[in-house]
Amino acid sequence: MTRELECTLSQDLSGSLTRNRSALRDSRGLVRAKLAWTRQWLGRDRGAATAEYAVVSVAAAGLGGILIKLLTSDWFQEILKTILNWIVRIALNFFGFGG
Repeated sequence: MTRELECTLSQDLSGSLTRNRSALRDSRGLVRAKLAWTRQWLGRDRGAATAEYAVVSVAAAGLGGILIKLLTSDWFQEILKTILNWIVRIALNFFGFGG
């Protein structure tokens, strides 16, 4: 390789290296700015998760109370017995044991 070509290549490489470093510096700054903005934005909702858990807990407790009241009522137990008798009767007739 000639000396001129080596100098040209080294100048091009060092120039592109400098451009890449500055671009990398700029992109890092952009990423840092985006992260700072995201942290600031998300920091506003810190209590929202706790409030959502509280609402879900109250709803689950209310649903549990309704289910307990429903399952222990005579009306629901009678319906459940009727459905189970119907299923057993159909199964016995299917296998030839029903009369």
